[in-house]
Amino acid sequence: MQSALGLLALAALAWALGGFRRPIPWRAVAAGPALQIALAAALLHIPPLRAAFSLVGDAVGALARATQAGTSLVFGYLGGAPLPFAETSPGGSFVLFFQALPIVLLVGALSALLYHWRILPGLVRVMSRGLRAAFGVSGACGVSVAANVFTGMVEATLFIRPWLAGLTRSELLVVMTAGLATISGNMLVVYSAMLAGAVPDAAGQLLAASLVSAPAAILAARLMIPGETAPQATDIEAPRLYDSSMDALTRGTADGLSLLLNIMAGLIVFVALVALINMILQPLLGLTLESIAGVLLRPLALAMGIGPEDATAAARLLGIRGVVNEFVAYLDLAGEGGAALAPRTRLILSWALCGFANFASVGIMVSGMGALCPERRAEIVRLGLPSLAAATIACCMTGATVGLLSP
Repeated sequence: MQSALGLLALAALAWALGGFRRPIPWRAVAAGPALQIALAAALLHIPPLRAAFSLVGDAVGALARATQAGTSLVFGYLGGAPLPFAETSPGGSFVLFFQALPIVLLVGALSALLYHWRILPGLVRVMSRGLRAAFGVSGACGVSVAANVFTGMVEATLFIRPWLAGLTRSELLVVMTAGLATISGNMLVVYSAMLAGAVPDAAGQLLAASLVSAPAAILAARLMIPGETAPQATDIEAPRLYDSSMDALTRGTADGLSLLLNIMAGLIVFVALVALINMILQPLLGLTLESIAGVLLRPLALAMGIGPEDATAAARLLGIRGVVNEFVAYLDLAGEGGAALAPRTRLILSWALCGFANFASVGIMVSGMGALCPERRAEIVRLGLPSLAAATIACCMTGATVGLLSP
């Protein structure tokens, strides 16, 4: 009941942030929660789909083992090869950059190959048809939202680059919100490996969360800025990006390397900035950014169905995701931060944190989309913070959905 009421409260919050006098898009209000709950219920409670979760987990484990074979060769014991000395503390030999992050390289190469073989575009086309039927969005908008479940937020807009300038303001917000409310396939693999010990069937759970967040993103964005649909509503063919399978593998690996270095740099800079701000706040006010987030975002944690005893800790993790990024939040959830939380709370948070809803990602989104559509760059910049607010609400809606269906 708490999650059900919270789902309604989150929808009301999205509408309120857009302005109380705006018309309510009743089609989105009817389709959004229904599609979220139906998707989550099917993925969580239909035995064949539930069994597929373990297959996804096995696939992630296979990718992790294959990557370790490569990192062990290149980096030796830093990359997971046998240690030449005794480990004095459990886990002391784990090095994040050399053992966990290189999986991005393998997944980047495989994703490019699946794109070239037209497997990913086929999945995107099927999913976009369902979104268009449910919400009445245009073909371009539906394709971009669907692509975000499998690709990065900027890469997804490449699917619709020729149609980007023709989107309405409302649909432009939908595209941006979907990019921030979901995660890419390569990061899904990384986070699944991180959460394997903290959340059962972590890979399947995150895949389900990203799927459920797609209709949640449309609902939150439509409530904030209702609007008309752009005229095109037909299937949109994804552009061909690679000349051959070998070209896809090499360029996918290069893209993965760029992402790997960006993750490393972003982690160093943003963790350092948060630490620096905390060094200033703590002596002056006795507060940290995490403690402030624990107070301000506590209502969102309660709306998702998290109990009062875990609400402050859950709000702190939501704050870390918003201020730093979801990588650090998942690290905390998989470690000491999540150990004291109830299993149901960890499950809800694993779904709610499954999105790029943070300030750094807004910068990436605005820069990338502005380069693809320079004639609407000013409008894209203005929609940056509204898209972050809508994406945060959408991710919390996803958390509330799994809270509604979990005892």
